[in-house]
Amino acid sequence: MNKIEHIGIAVQNLEKANLIYTQILGSEPYKTEQVASEKVMTSFFRCGESKIELLAATDETSVIAGFIQKRGEGMHHIAFAVEDIEAEMNRLRQAGFTLLNETPKPGADNKLVCFVHPKSTNGVLIELCQERR
Repeated sequence: MNKIEHIGIAVQNLEKANLIYTQILGSEPYKTEQVASEKVMTSFFRCGESKIELLAATDETSVIAGFIQKRGEGMHHIAFAVEDIEAEMNRLRQAGFTLLNETPKPGADNKLVCFVHPKSTNGVLIELCQERR
C-alpha cells in the first residue's frame, strides 16, 4: 500500500456538504462524478497528497443510503492507493481478511477498487484503489 488515497464521507445532501468542505478546505471540489453501479454521486476535494470523497446516495437502495440510515452521516471508508490491486487482494485474502469483491471493479476517479469487510478490520471499511491504465 502506497499512501492514503482518500477518505470517503457519507453525506445526505451533496450540495450542502460541498459548501461545508469548500469552507473547511479552502477550495472547491475538483471533480463531481456519478457512479451508477453504486447508486452514488461523488465529489472529490484535494487535501495535500490525499483526497476527501463525499458520497451521496442517488437511490434509496444504495449502500450509502443504508449506511446513513443505520449510522448517520460521517466517515464511510478509508482508501489506500496500491500499484497492483489483484496482488494486494490475494495478499489480504491469504492473510485471512474478508474481501467484499471477488475481482476489482470500476470505481470513481478512474480507479479500479475492492473493499475489505469492516468485520475483519476493526470496524473500518477499507478500499483498495488502483489507477486504471
